[in-house]
Amino acid sequence: MELSEDGEVWIITDEETGVTTEGETREHALEMLDDAVAAYKGEAGRSPTDEELRELGIDPEENTSGELPNVLK
Repeated sequence: MELSEDGEVWIITDEETGVTTEGETREHALEMLDDAVAAYKGEAGRSPTDEELRELGIDPEENTSGELPNVLK
């Protein structure tokens, strides 16, 4: 864990997964890392409901994921 060059955020990387996050405090950075690693491992998060998609202006019937960008492969 390290403080950014400007001294405003803490940056932390999980050595096992390579996931990196940041936070305004050390504790916040650790909390963010826990959440990010859980999502990376498929242990957190969920697909949005049709209602949530509609609230965002997305028609669930026309929504397709398509191919992932290279950065996500």
